[in-house]
Amino acid sequence: MTQTQTTHRPTHSNSIRLNRWKTAAALLLLPASLASAHTNAPPTRLEEVVVEGREDSLVGIADTAAQGTVGAKQLEMRTISRPGEVLETVPGVIITQHSGAGKANQFFLRGFNLDHGTDFATSIDGMPGNMPTHGHGQGYPALNILIPELVQRVNYKKGVYFAEEGDFSSAGAVDIELFDTLPSSIAVLEGGSFGYARGLFASSPDLGPGHLLYGLELFHNDGPWEHPDGYKKFNGTVRYSQGDASCGFSITGMGYFGDWDATDQIAQRALDQGIVNRFGSLNPDSGGTSQRYSLMGEWHRNDAESATRLMAYGFYYDLDLFSDFTYFLNDPDNGDQFHQHEDRWTTGVKGSHTWFHTLGERDIETTIVLQS
Repeated sequence: MTQTQTTHRPTHSNSIRLNRWKTAAALLLLPASLASAHTNAPPTRLEEVVVEGREDSLVGIADTAAQGTVGAKQLEMRTISRPGEVLETVPGVIITQHSGAGKANQFFLRGFNLDHGTDFATSIDGMPGNMPTHGHGQGYPALNILIPELVQRVNYKKGVYFAEEGDFSSAGAVDIELFDTLPSSIAVLEGGSFGYARGLFASSPDLGPGHLLYGLELFHNDGPWEHPDGYKKFNGTVRYSQGDASCGFSITGMGYFGDWDATDQIAQRALDQGIVNRFGSLNPDSGGTSQRYSLMGEWHRNDAESATRLMAYGFYYDLDLFSDFTYFLNDPDNGDQFHQHEDRWTTGVKGSHTWFHTLGERDIETTIVLQS
C-alpha cells in the first residue's frame, strides 16, 4: 500500500509567526542576564535622512494632469549629450538625432513621431523655436542655440487642449525659461573619446540696478563613425534684466554656429554584402552648416488683480544641408545627393493681459492676446 503525504509551503504570514516563535525561543534559552540586557537595551538612533522634492505644486493651478513644469535641479541630475535633450524631462518625450548633430532633433511624444517638431511647439522665454515653410521640414525648431546649464525650468503642455499655444501645438507645447541670475558661476571643461571636447563659462554679476547673465560654449565631437562628424559648435548667450517676478524686464541676445559632416542612413543590403560596416558611410560629403542669432526684449507686471506681458523679438537663421537618402537610385552616374537651403529673417511681437476675478464662488481668469 502506497501512502502519499501532501505538504503545504507556509504562507508569508505563517513564516512571520514562525520567525517570531524562533526569536522568543532563542530569548528563553539565553542566560537571564543576557536576555535582560537584550530587552532593556536602549534603542539605536539612526542618522537623519532628508529627502528633498520640488517645492512648487500645480494642484489647483494646472488645468489638466497633461501639463507641468520641470525645474533646474531635475535638469542638473540628467546627463545631456545634446541641447534638445532638456525636453526629455517632459514625461513621454523622446529626443533622437540623425544625419549629424547640427540638425534639429527628431521628436517623439507618447509614441508618435513628430519629425523635427512639426507638431510640438517649442519656445524660449516665449520666442518661438519652430519655423514655418522651412527648407528641411515644416515647424523645424533649432534648439542647438540653447546652453542647457542656463535653463531655469521647462514648462510643458501635452495634447490639443491649449488654444493659446497656436501653430505647431497639435501634440503639445513647451516653453523653456532661462535664468535671470545663476545660483553660482559655472566653469566646465570636458573631454572624452571620439574627439569629444566641451568648454563652458557662465556667470551673472550685478550690473547697476540689474543683473548681467552671460555664457559661452565651445563644443567638438566626431562620434564613433569611420568618417568623423567633425561637429564644431559655438554658442553664446547674454541677458540684462531688472526687477523680479512681479515687475521687471529683460533683454536677451543668443547666437549659435554649427558645422558638421554626417554619416547618414545606409542600405541594409550594403551592410549585408560587406560594402560598408554599421559605422561606415556611403557618401562622406553629406553634412551641413547652420547658424541662428536672436534678440528679444520682454516686460511684465503682475499683481493680485491682473498680469501684463509684452515682448518683441527678431532672429536670423540659415541652414545649408546636404543629404543623400537613395544614393545612386535615381541618378546612377552622379548620385542622388541634394542640397536644402534656408535663409530668413523673422520678427514678431506679442502682448497679453489677464484679469483675475470671480464669478460667484468660482475664480476666473480672462486673457486677451495680440501677436503678429
